[in-house]
Amino acid sequence: MSLDGNIKSVKNDFLTDLDAFQAQDADLSHIRQKYLARNGLIADLFKQLGQVSNEDRPKYGQLLNQLKVDITEKIDSLSSSNDSNDKSDSVDIALPGKHYDIGSVHILEQTLNETKKIFNDIGFSIAYGPEIDDDYHNFGALNFPEHHPARDMQDTFYIGNDSLLRTHTSSSQVHFMENNEPPIRILSPGRVYRNEDISVRSYCLFHQIEGLYVDKNVTFSDLKGTLEYFAKQFFGPKTKIRFRPSYFPFTEPSAEMDVYWGLNSESDHRITKGTGWLEILGCGMVNPEVFKSVDYDVKKWNGYAFGLGIERIAMLKYGIEDIRLLYEGNINFLGQFK
Repeated sequence: MSLDGNIKSVKNDFLTDLDAFQAQDADLSHIRQKYLARNGLIADLFKQLGQVSNEDRPKYGQLLNQLKVDITEKIDSLSSSNDSNDKSDSVDIALPGKHYDIGSVHILEQTLNETKKIFNDIGFSIAYGPEIDDDYHNFGALNFPEHHPARDMQDTFYIGNDSLLRTHTSSSQVHFMENNEPPIRILSPGRVYRNEDISVRSYCLFHQIEGLYVDKNVTFSDLKGTLEYFAKQFFGPKTKIRFRPSYFPFTEPSAEMDVYWGLNSESDHRITKGTGWLEILGCGMVNPEVFKSVDYDVKKWNGYAFGLGIERIAMLKYGIEDIRLLYEGNINFLGQFK
């Protein structure tokens, strides 16, 4: 048979195979292999060009190239269409859509951000410090003498001869005062660590925000007004607070501030030890010994400081009965606070 006849025969065979494919009696990959493989029918036709005269060879070369292009395009088109049909067939539009849970900011981070904003609005800026600190900045500069019983107030995780996990973010304030002159109005937020028994009310790590205001003629009334403003902004305008005398080595006089939780349930009695009040922060006027450790003139400058626990105020605001829930990573629990 001449090359003309062979070309027509291949065209007819291809059309027949396409009909079989559309009737689902043939595999498209088998058709591709049959016509376009290295040893396929199109390759055989090109081999026959050597038997054609030099005058006719360009014409038949063109015909064969066009035939190869037509077959390739047709097979590719059918392959693409077939893939699309397979995908659409696999989707049942009658089924309900999939629900994907969207993550949220942890309730402690939300509480921390809200607290920072309240104090930012009245002029406090943010100052961070190291979580791993030395004994001097964590204790010595804050008027904790060596071997003094006051150090027993905070059970410390020591990680070296002079290194420890900070027990409060007051150490951040010391770092800041060493490098900045008054007046100062800063917040020092962050994680702190204490070797305490884990219970409903306490954990071995928690979050604090320490506030420090240093200027001329600062009074305890300024401190009370600032903290009352915070409590009413955070918990609501009808919030009840109270101050109780206390002791901290780095403040004098010192106080603790309580917020009224209530006694409406058995858990309220347990959390507040039957008083209805929950302590959320300690505060006081900065002890002059602290100013001396950072070379501030105690005759010129005075100030107040306070430190509040983020876990405590989150528990109070959102009615969380157990501090351990904040660290268990329970998605059902955390999802309530999106």
